Formats: sequence, C-alpha cells, structure tokens
Amino acid sequence: MPRAKRGFKRRRRHKKVLDRAEGFVLGGNNKFRRTAELVDRAGVYAYRDRRAKKRDFRTLWIARLSAAANDCNISYSRLVNALTKAQVKLDRKVLSDIAIVDPKGFGAIVDAVRSLAPAN
Repeated sequence: MPRAKRGFKRRRRHKKVLDRAEGFVLGGNNKFRRTAELVDRAGVYAYRDRRAKKRDFRTLWIARLSAAANDCNISYSRLVNALTKAQVKLDRKVLSDIAIVDPKGFGAIVDAVRSLAPAN
C-alpha cells in the first residue's frame, strides 16, 4: 500500500483554520494545534455572545427609559404598566430612542398615559 502524506488536503484544512485566526497573538495564528483550539473557543464565545448582546441591549434600553421616566416624575415600572394598559405598541428600543432624541415627545407620551398608571 502506498504511503499517504495527506498533501493538499491537510494544507487546505490547515489554511481554513489559520485564516479564521487572523489577528490572534502569541502563536495563536501560526501554530496549527494551538490555533485550532483557539478558533474553536472563539466560535463558542461568538455563539454565546450573539445571544448575550440581545440581553445587554435590552438592559441598556431599560436603564435609559428608567432615567427618562424619572425625569417625568414616574417610575419605570409604572410607566410600562400604563403603556400596556393604554395598548401603546412601542417597544423599549423605540421608546428609549424617543427619550434621547426628543425628550419633549417622550414627555407627551408619558403625559398621555399617566392617568392609567397606578396611583402611589
């Protein structure tokens, strides 16, 4: 049986991994075994953080809305409750953007639904 040294198939497989490791440092971009481990781990982080990014942005929008609501003398939870009762279909992302770009418009939205907020 002839000896097989893999040849171009190995080179193609290594090149695929090394191309994905562009910018890695300390041997993480030119030593195949280490690079393969790092590329696999980077893929795990990327998968996880695509989901975490959605949570992080929602947290940011809520923090912005809470600050804007406090400027209008209403708590975030009361504001969201009033918006739900008024059947306002604006999500947190849009409301946060309105609060930043047009504070007076946000104040008008709050005033429109304030009567539906629980009194306390």
